[in-house]
Amino acid sequence: MLRLQLPLPERYSDASPAELAERIGAAKAALGDRVFILGHHYQRDEVMRWADARGDSFRLSVLAQQRPEADYIVFCGVHFMAESADILTADHQQVILPDLNAGCSMADMADLEEVEEAWEALARTTDISKVVPITYMNSSAALKAFVGEHGGAVCTSTNARAVLEWALSLGEHADDGAGGRQVLFFPDQHLGRNTGHDLGFTESDMRVWNPRQELGGLTEADIKESTFLLWKGFCSVHQRFRPEHVAEFRAAHPDGLVVVHPECAHDVCVLADQVGSTDFIIKAVEAAPAGSVIGVGTEIHLVNRLNDETPDKTIVSLDPLVCPCSTMFRIDAAHLCWVLENLVKGRVVNQITVDADTTEWAKVALERMLSIT
Repeated sequence: MLRLQLPLPERYSDASPAELAERIGAAKAALGDRVFILGHHYQRDEVMRWADARGDSFRLSVLAQQRPEADYIVFCGVHFMAESADILTADHQQVILPDLNAGCSMADMADLEEVEEAWEALARTTDISKVVPITYMNSSAALKAFVGEHGGAVCTSTNARAVLEWALSLGEHADDGAGGRQVLFFPDQHLGRNTGHDLGFTESDMRVWNPRQELGGLTEADIKESTFLLWKGFCSVHQRFRPEHVAEFRAAHPDGLVVVHPECAHDVCVLADQVGSTDFIIKAVEAAPAGSVIGVGTEIHLVNRLNDETPDKTIVSLDPLVCPCSTMFRIDAAHLCWVLENLVKGRVVNQITVDADTTEWAKVALERMLSIT
């Protein structure tokens, strides 16, 4: 998806870290309760120090919804997160993304046109009334609206199991047998696969849908015989973790604990001691006994922050080469300072808006998720 963030004026790009911190503090104080700054766990420390709330994307959007006194929601995350915040917050609240180039490579691997084409191809091949579309929270508002309009739901890495159980149970309650026989899961194949295995399914029940190939690169038999059609998408950070990283960590730390995110490949997740969302990883670190050495498979800024904030334990990245989320990394103190100082002057820059129709159907998908979980 093409987004364009113009270069910042020199008074921001050339400012020292100390100067930026002073200016951010002054702007934040001037705005008071009118601004609410959200910081996703993967953000840089220079940004997170100013966050009024930390968390995963959906939790942060809900927190913004609970702050009606804030006219401005500054979301230090990526584009789809800011969209979710705009969907959930009130009309008088304006959501701002400090850098428009802060997208999500995984979310961009499935766009509305590709999903609609896949849906039409499936409708020509199988009984589409029995297919339930499920989109991961890491997707555009347009895809959330698509699943809302087509009887599906959104899921998070925390509640993916419950949502998939719901989707596959729909056929049990439908007089016409519609729904609940098959799931089209996008955009992350790994979360879908790992969750499917958790539910007791095997690789024989799963097929990967490649949007770059005709009929997803599958045969009609593949489509009709599978329970899970997994979109060929992935997180550029989590797909880097490999079984050899786990083996190397265990060789160095035989009593160590391995905790990874379910966006990692299945062959990594089966070797881990624990698998869970970002919040799950944070809680796992907190629950580990003092003196523990914990190898974590997730974004490096969170890993380093956990290590810094948990001095009685050692937390390291499983990937020795270390890979930050390049799009999350785009938001820095300079961009945060720029948007805040513009707000002080009464100018709203980088506002993220979702149109009314998309908002309506996306809310349907989100509300289904909440009713399930």
